Amino acid sequence: MRTYIKNILKVLSILADEIVVGIFLFFILPRAGIEVPLKPALAVIGFLIFKDVIAVKFLWEIFDKRVEVGPEALIGKEAMVVEELNPKGVVKIGNELWIAECVNGTAKRGEKVKVIEVRSTRLLVERQE
Repeated sequence: MRTYIKNILKVLSILADEIVVGIFLFFILPRAGIEVPLKPALAVIGFLIFKDVIAVKFLWEIFDKRVEVGPEALIGKEAMVVEELNPKGVVKIGNELWIAECVNGTAKRGEKVKVIEVRSTRLLVERQE
C-alpha cells in the first residue's frame, strides 16, 4: 500500500506541469473571458505529456534513489572487522574506521559484517552467515 501511494505521488509530481497548464487553459482563461481554441490547447498538453514520457525513465530512477549521505547511508553496507567485535570493536567501511557493536555474538578480525543501525557514532552490526 505504501509503495502504491508513493508511486501515485511520483506520477502526480511528474504530471504537475500538465495539471497546472490544463487548469489555466480550460478554467482560468475562460473565466477571465479569454477563449482558448481547443486544438492548440490540446497540442500544448500533448507536447507536455510527450516530454514527460521521454523524461519519466530518468526521473523514476532519481525518485527511487536511496539517501547517499549521512549515517542513514551506512545502513545495509558491508564492513570489515579490524578489531575483534566481542561484542564491541572496530570495523572499516571504505577508508573509515567505526566503533561497532555486534548484535549477534562476536566477529573475528577479517570477517565481514553488515550494518543494521547507526546510533550516534557507533554502528550496530550483525555477522553474515
